[in-house]
Amino acid sequence: MELTVSHSFSLRILAKTPHCKASSQQTKILANHTCKASKILWENTKDFISIGLYSHRSSSKTVPNRCYKHNSIWACTQIGAAGSDPILNKVLDFKDACWRFLRPHTIRGTSLGSVALVSRALIENTHLIRWSLVLKAFSGLVALLCGNGYIVGINQIYDIGIDKVNKPYLPIAAGDLSVQSAWLLVIFFVVTGLSIVAWNFGPFITSLYSLGLALGTIYSVPPFRMKRFPVAAFLIIATVRGFLLNFGVYYATRAALGLPFEWSSPVAFITTFVTLFALVIAITKDLPDVEGDRKYKISTLATNLGVRNIAFLGSGLLLVNYIASVLAAIYMPQAFRRSLMIPAHTILAACLIFQAWLLEQKNYTKEAISAFYQFIWNLFYAEYIIFPFI
Repeated sequence: MELTVSHSFSLRILAKTPHCKASSQQTKILANHTCKASKILWENTKDFISIGLYSHRSSSKTVPNRCYKHNSIWACTQIGAAGSDPILNKVLDFKDACWRFLRPHTIRGTSLGSVALVSRALIENTHLIRWSLVLKAFSGLVALLCGNGYIVGINQIYDIGIDKVNKPYLPIAAGDLSVQSAWLLVIFFVVTGLSIVAWNFGPFITSLYSLGLALGTIYSVPPFRMKRFPVAAFLIIATVRGFLLNFGVYYATRAALGLPFEWSSPVAFITTFVTLFALVIAITKDLPDVEGDRKYKISTLATNLGVRNIAFLGSGLLLVNYIASVLAAIYMPQAFRRSLMIPAHTILAACLIFQAWLLEQKNYTKEAISAFYQFIWNLFYAEYIIFPFI
């Protein structure tokens, strides 16, 4: 008698009865593992689909299809599937490790920034929009993401010990990605990014892109390792994520449209706003990392001045940003849309004050600090979202 379950599992029991009493050594061995399963299958034969009962002395007969779903569920939960593909599992694990290696919150910031600047340039010159620009814009975004991946990747390679304390979930620190694989990824990112930019955007943008990569390198790599020095670290982050990204993307977009570069009030605003915002990110990013930074004797404002003081400093700088935004809308109505600029930045400022108060109420626990830092990134995203419409 043979029991066939779904498409991938079968039990062959040579016996005179539908019970688990075997008549051969082979059947005894198999029955030890499948006795209970075969009993249940036999007792519920009429209620399962894809279970065929075959006799060696008769032709095979198929059970009706009305119970296929029941059998499939039973086969998956009781007996188990045929076994997942180990190669597929490795591919999925590697994909997950690579995604965490890219630091998704920085990917979102880079993507939103580039899309916002391109959108603004196109809104200002709608008569020059061509479908051929889409591919070029997409290649530019890929290059920016490659540059982002290189900078955050090289930082993780040289911060393994610190990350095991501060960010044990990162793939290298967690052991999910080898250092060799990480090196291959960052090499791929830097070569791909430089190739795309040099091929599509000319020498000036290529030089700006190379400058960003160089600053990202000396930030993390010995003997420079400028992250050890608070002021230098802040200036590097503000320059790369603030000035170079905004200016470079806007310049490249206007060049693609066949226009010379010139500042517009909204673009000058967002470049200044985001540069100061990037400085705040550079200051507050050390808040969740105080424990590891102290252990490895890395001097940051958070380790020197304390978590509470840095949280207040970062919040204060952001409030200056929002107040300046409201004033710009009031005194430059010809350049900005007051109906959006004033209420949007007022609401964001109020949310910031509330989060700072919440952090104080939670007594600056590690979880509260991490939530506060993530909220700052959310404010960063929000600014780029509203920027094309101001």
